[in-house]
Amino acid sequence: MARNYIYIFIAFGVIYAVRVLPLTLIRKPLRSRFLRSFLYYVPYVTLAVMTFPAIVEATEKPLAGAAALLAGIGAALLGGSLITVAGTCCIVVFLLELIIK
Repeated sequence: MARNYIYIFIAFGVIYAVRVLPLTLIRKPLRSRFLRSFLYYVPYVTLAVMTFPAIVEATEKPLAGAAALLAGIGAALLGGSLITVAGTCCIVVFLLELIIK
């Protein structure tokens, strides 16, 4: 049981260091255009990396998930709202899961 507390404190220390060190080490505004651009896109890439595999693996048939992903991307590129994109993906998955056996 004592080992669990050690693991928790180590995890706390690592997470705290990762969050506090950039605040303490980087005090001046970033002048590098590349670095600012890189840091701007990090949240979007992180969200995509976590979301895309879950979309494909959340269905019984991975092909239905991949088709829904493509349909959702298409609906988003055509200017669909979040509800429209989500509804399109749900309908595609539902129909393909009925067809694919």
